[in-house]
Amino acid sequence: MSQTQLVLDSPPPSWNEGEQFRIHCGISGGFMRRIEPIGSQFLAHARRKLNNHSFSEDERIQAESAVEQAEEILSDDSEEETHDLLNRDPKDWKEQDHYAVLGLSKYRWKATDEQIKHAHRKKVLKHHPDKKASSGNTNDDAFFKCIQKAHEILSDSAKRRQFDSVDEAIDDTPPSIKTRGDFFELYGPVFEREARFSNKTPVPMLGDINTPKSEVETFYDFWYNFDSWRSFEYLDKEDTDSTDNRDDKRYIEKKNKAERAKRKKEDNIRLRKIIGAFFRPTHYQI
Repeated sequence: MSQTQLVLDSPPPSWNEGEQFRIHCGISGGFMRRIEPIGSQFLAHARRKLNNHSFSEDERIQAESAVEQAEEILSDDSEEETHDLLNRDPKDWKEQDHYAVLGLSKYRWKATDEQIKHAHRKKVLKHHPDKKASSGNTNDDAFFKCIQKAHEILSDSAKRRQFDSVDEAIDDTPPSIKTRGDFFELYGPVFEREARFSNKTPVPMLGDINTPKSEVETFYDFWYNFDSWRSFEYLDKEDTDSTDNRDDKRYIEKKNKAERAKRKKEDNIRLRKIIGAFFRPTHYQI
């Protein structure tokens, strides 16, 4: 067990040795406590001790490691950054494809939080204004602002839902009745896309011709009573923050709510048409 000695400060010059001592409080008895070293500073200390490195050596090695990690991230398979994408106006952020800006076009609503975080870091390392300035690139920071806005939207669950609800890159038009091909192969992906809007999980998926009757009935019941979180705030034409006038704010909000309700009704009709027109018990062996 290690011992610690406490050294008291010297008394002030005004102290008179002949004065009576006064006890304000006692000192508690000794007791055992287990102290666990933790934290980044301890880890750095342990790393230096283990590798027999000085402070300067350890800092240099860690800096080199950070550069290697950054280069590894940038060397990952990346989506092409088109001329139009790189020259987007950040003021038109509502029209930009946030997934494309972060290089996640092939994942879209399936992208995980970790993928979004990784993609954002990758883009920042590549397009940060400081890096462009140091390399002599006089390009402005417009695309960097697009990156930051894309990350803001996709890293916020509520904002991401609003964008996913109206993601134009996803075609939600079902195949025509006259389309030839296996019914289940044609419409399985349709319901997989629609399932992303469900408030209830798990979502019953389209089976095959041999699916049991009980599962077929569960499937129909679920989709005829589909509870969707899909919303249309992202398409609001006017923002209540654009004015300080309370009457104007109320008018804009009323107008936006009416437009959202109209789009929601149209979307419900669209989904019911899919169910009613394409899902019939004759597709199953019941």
